[in-house]
Amino acid sequence: MIEAQSLSRRYGTTLAVDSVSFDIDRGEIVGLLGHNGAGKTTIMRMLSGYLEPSEGSISISGLDLAENAHSIQQQLGYLPENLPIYPDMMVADYLEYAATLKGIASAERYGEIREALAATELAARALQPIGILSRGLRQRVGVAQAILGRPRLLILDEPTNGLDPEQTAHMRYLVRKLAQRATVILSTHIMQEVDALCDRVLILRQGRLALDRSLHDIRQGRALQLCTDTAVHNLADFLQRMPQVATIEQGSEQPDRQNFLLQLHDNADRDTAANNIAQCVVNAGARLYQLQPFTQDLESIFREVNAGGN
Repeated sequence: MIEAQSLSRRYGTTLAVDSVSFDIDRGEIVGLLGHNGAGKTTIMRMLSGYLEPSEGSISISGLDLAENAHSIQQQLGYLPENLPIYPDMMVADYLEYAATLKGIASAERYGEIREALAATELAARALQPIGILSRGLRQRVGVAQAILGRPRLLILDEPTNGLDPEQTAHMRYLVRKLAQRATVILSTHIMQEVDALCDRVLILRQGRLALDRSLHDIRQGRALQLCTDTAVHNLADFLQRMPQVATIEQGSEQPDRQNFLLQLHDNADRDTAANNIAQCVVNAGARLYQLQPFTQDLESIFREVNAGGN
């Protein structure tokens, strides 16, 4: 669906995005996560065709964005962080205006507006001025304009920013419903939004892609925590020979205990690896005290990524 290759973007001498590459499959909900200034909004604007990359390329559904911007933009919906809406306009009039800008034929506009109002549960507000709506309802108006024309790609920049808990819950429900028919990319600095909505997370740090991982893998964990006695001082050498083990990190040694964090290869089956590691420990002559999955939540991974060096 989307292939981004070595994207960079400069604003004068400032490098806002630095050689970022990723692929996104059709039907995924992908979260762009990072601190303010990490490059999330700049990437969103490049994906929407609003900004051109200083370097790199973007293709969507096999088409190069630089060469096919107009046709690709007809297939995508974009909700910027600060959507320019007109408070004196009625909701329906604003959506008709947005549909006209998108090039939706006049014969199809009524049906498209009606569908967008129904999807965002705004039909009862269609004849109300936007200026009297709550922030949560104005955000829904923004989503409604984004889904006009039934786009195959939705780009949502901070869709729950400033919403109260009830409004946030409704926006999450709406995003999940929209994801049934479109690929969704959402940018946020709120980890709970990614954890609640996304299939996959891209963590940006200082303009660079620091992590690209599925939420399933984060929750499942790809590491095992091992505790043995100290009878075999070179036990790490035995463990490193295991085909499922990618890396070993040895913890601080206690008087009668030694601890290891074993990171598994991506294709390793965790249960098979655990069985083989247990046999390895016993065969080496050590006592096995503990062997269990080591998992991290998204918050701890985010802190770890942002605590790393440049």
